[in-house]
Amino acid sequence: MCGIIGISGNTDVVRELYDGLMALQHRGQDAAGIMTYDGTFYLKKGDGLVRDVFSLKHMLRLKGNLGIGHVRYPTAGCYESAEAQPFYVNSPYGICLVHNGNLTNDTELHKELLDNNRRHLNTKSDSEVILNVLADEILQLATPELSPKGLFNACGKVFQRVRGAYSVVAIIGGQGMLAMRDPLGIRPLIFGRRRTGLEYEYIFASESVALDVLGFEILRNVQPGEVIFVDKHNKVHSKQFGVKKWAPCIFEFIYLARPDSVLDDISVYKMRLRLGQKLASQIRKAKLHIDSVVPVPDSSRSAAMALAHALRVPYREGLVKNRYIGRTFIMPGQAIRKKSIQFKLNPIPLEFRKKNVLLVDDSIVRGNTSRQIIRMVREAGARKVYFASSAPPLRYPCFYGVDMPTKSDFIANNLTVEEIRRAIEADALFYQTIPDMIEAARAGNRAITGFCKACFDGKYPTSDITPELLRRVELARQKAKADFVYENGDVPEDQMTLGI
Repeated sequence: MCGIIGISGNTDVVRELYDGLMALQHRGQDAAGIMTYDGTFYLKKGDGLVRDVFSLKHMLRLKGNLGIGHVRYPTAGCYESAEAQPFYVNSPYGICLVHNGNLTNDTELHKELLDNNRRHLNTKSDSEVILNVLADEILQLATPELSPKGLFNACGKVFQRVRGAYSVVAIIGGQGMLAMRDPLGIRPLIFGRRRTGLEYEYIFASESVALDVLGFEILRNVQPGEVIFVDKHNKVHSKQFGVKKWAPCIFEFIYLARPDSVLDDISVYKMRLRLGQKLASQIRKAKLHIDSVVPVPDSSRSAAMALAHALRVPYREGLVKNRYIGRTFIMPGQAIRKKSIQFKLNPIPLEFRKKNVLLVDDSIVRGNTSRQIIRMVREAGARKVYFASSAPPLRYPCFYGVDMPTKSDFIANNLTVEEIRRAIEADALFYQTIPDMIEAARAGNRAITGFCKACFDGKYPTSDITPELLRRVELARQKAKADFVYENGDVPEDQMTLGI
């Protein structure tokens, strides 16, 4: 999960790229980068938040009416500065690219690029892999000027070679801006425009909120397997490859996206409201005495409000979040996550003292965060602490861009709901069901018949996720975790097995 943006404008676009990345900052806090083009490519990228990476001198240097930007969320233990995006190759034409997602055959492609295409890769990033595959296919066209037809032929071959999840925006020097989305549409990508004078400006972004803040109208989503090309004459060309088959990541709606975003014509906010309504019917049957419903901020607020309304129980903000602490789920490394959670939330004792409270969170991953919050609420004076997850039990690793732990690290991997309840020390525990989750999403767009929900049911939408690959990734992530602990200090054994 990263945040990407691309703008084809009529004037310098760096300020709007910056503002767009600020709107997408929740999608990645590890690194940020912007590349612009005015006949020359200009690049600035680095570790940290958008506001820390770019200063006024950088903004003044990033000239051009074409530009792309990226906020980085690292996966599988890769936190190296060299993997910040955008990436660039000088042949053919000069191409720079940003990518959200994760390739599942990047190891094979890396070898193929080295052995067959004679291309050097400078990092372990799969984003550099897809850039070089695209560059290689465009180079095979051997034409001085790139036609839409030729570009679409090249991209069709990219779709044949590359597997996994990828939403991509690229600038092709002297030719225009390209956007493409994998054939299953796993990661989101929105297309919009804005009129300035007699001309239109065009934008691509991971979430609609970036278009909102910049004053662009949403035209539509980039379709699964679609390529859109805004040429140097500001004309838009598009082609979709294959039969449209949707499998957007459902975890985007539960946790990753901002509530004010619309992805694939589904309102994230309304979907989360429906999740709360679905949970309420299940909790009502338990016939518990609940004095108040309290969300674990921030992404569970919508579900908690709807749940409280359906149960006719007061909704209360009992946990105050320090807004200057980032999202712990997407922080690199267990040691950093564990330390930050201690400063992230603080209870309001008046909302808990001598009360039976229902805490609502978006999900339970390893379990330690839930346990720590429950203990915190008990120390604030709660009589009973019930816990509800607006997502079903997470059991399987993600191969498409979300850095979830290995299968053995999920608390729900081998435990029953009752065993999990005891492990997190709750008085009662409720999980969303998979059918209710799917219905809550599909109610926003009935045209989508399927979602990627592999982290819940282990059914991966791409056919290449084999037991062999599962074992290989498991070992790689265990090694990455061990290396990180070695470099950053010991982590207690219970934290290693459950995490946060």
